[in-house]
Amino acid sequence: MAELYMARTCKWGVLRVVGGEVWDHSADVLLTPANNRLSGREGLDGMIHARAGKELTQVTRNICLDMRKINAPPCAVTKNVVTEPFALSTNFKHIIHVVGPDCRRPNQDENRRELLPETYDNLFARIEEIGDVTSIVSPPISMGVFGYPHREGARLTLEVLLGMLDGEKDYGIKEYTIVVKEKNFINNMRTVYREGEDQFPGIDTTNA
Repeated sequence: MAELYMARTCKWGVLRVVGGEVWDHSADVLLTPANNRLSGREGLDGMIHARAGKELTQVTRNICLDMRKINAPPCAVTKNVVTEPFALSTNFKHIIHVVGPDCRRPNQDENRRELLPETYDNLFARIEEIGDVTSIVSPPISMGVFGYPHREGARLTLEVLLGMLDGEKDYGIKEYTIVVKEKNFINNMRTVYREGEDQFPGIDTTNA
């Protein structure tokens, strides 16, 4: 059983932060933190591609080739692409390849505070487009190999997601589960949550 670090119930759904590996969970959608080439070779994205199988990598490669024909990036920063889950189909209906800001790139690092919320805005628009999505499993986008500062990223991720789950619009998401493994990020998220609990939307239900 994955350790529960945080649960917060909002108007439309619950945001949970748990430990473990994303592929050990089940949901309608699995998010993978992709680079703009959709290469499936870096960090957690590489591990998800390995679990999903060669068919997934071939699909993203084909997308890359098609976009190259029109001199466009396979998937620009803040955008996303939906594919089948292939070998992960027993746990998920879709994989959404999300390209958040890559803070190893100076121009994206400078604009990361605007790019990360835009990434989530585009994700929720995609969820609405897919339809019938009530549950999501995701790592914290742009963390890990993409180098987003943990403390700032933890706060911004919580603010954006809780704001959406408690906002005026119901996107149909009843459960949004952030799966974390990196101890430094877990510690930062706990600290940020403890410091800002009174200001965050929703009600704490961690121990409910």
